[in-house]
Amino acid sequence: MSAALDAWFTHEILVHEAALLHYLARHWPHRDELHDLRQEVYARVYRAAGQALPQQPRAFLFTTARHLLADRARRLRVVSIEPMGDFEHSHVLIDDVSPERWCGGRQALMRLAEALDRLPDRCREVVWLRRVEELSQKEVAMRLGISEKTVEKQIAKGMRLMAAQLLGGDAAADRDSAPRDMDMDMEPADGTRHTD
Repeated sequence: MSAALDAWFTHEILVHEAALLHYLARHWPHRDELHDLRQEVYARVYRAAGQALPQQPRAFLFTTARHLLADRARRLRVVSIEPMGDFEHSHVLIDDVSPERWCGGRQALMRLAEALDRLPDRCREVVWLRRVEELSQKEVAMRLGISEKTVEKQIAKGMRLMAAQLLGGDAAADRDSAPRDMDMDMEPADGTRHTD
């Protein structure tokens, strides 16, 4: 079985390596972690394929990559919770989450992830750094080599497009009606103007 699994992995999974690296680079801001992420995706796919071969290997590969990135993002946001006194009087019911509420929360999170994925590359990168990694506007501008004003405009654009997507609006039509300076204002931090 191992030789057959290895052959399947080579022909069905490894052929997508360039596309996988491109996907990871688009969705993960830490470039130095890309090769580790790729190996982790491969390990997860290989383990799962050892149990049962997926019917759509390429889709399974990219779904696995998306789940790995979500896991990593969650881990980055975990904070230490120190006991801060007596919580007995707070009447907080932590385990009182209905299956409907849990499922609704997961669906909302999936819609949010899809809306983020549909943003233009630069806009998505700015939104990720500012809203997910919680970098300051100045830190985002320094990391990307753009002005703080550009960061501000990209955040506004990203929030507008994501809101349109989440509320069922047509994000493409909304983007077409946006002022041109929001798309063209890619001004580097050194003050020189750069348009694509």
